[in-house]
Amino acid sequence: MEVRATAKHVRTSPRKLRRIVDTVRGRKVDEALAILTFLPSPSARTVAKVVQSAAANAENNFEMTPGDLRIVGAYVDEARRMKRFRAGPRGRVKPLRKRSSHITVVVREEA
Repeated sequence: MEVRATAKHVRTSPRKLRRIVDTVRGRKVDEALAILTFLPSPSARTVAKVVQSAAANAENNFEMTPGDLRIVGAYVDEARRMKRFRAGPRGRVKPLRKRSSHITVVVREEA
């Protein structure tokens, strides 16, 4: 059985988060959390929270053992963009797109 956890509207661009999620996909939850602890990116803390949430969902709601959990799916989707404007050269306006993302982590128990 697969258990998932989702973090929505995270104020980090999907491109930055996908690099982090790619490093932990397919690993055991304990190993993934150890890797995320020592990554230099501040966004790794957000991904670690989602991984911990998926493990807690599996343990509390479906009575799975946390030591046997493996991340079978992890992906980042693009969320709504905030559109802002900044002054450009010669009195013009330049658009700013502040991107956000949805992070989803799927874990499964492996014996």
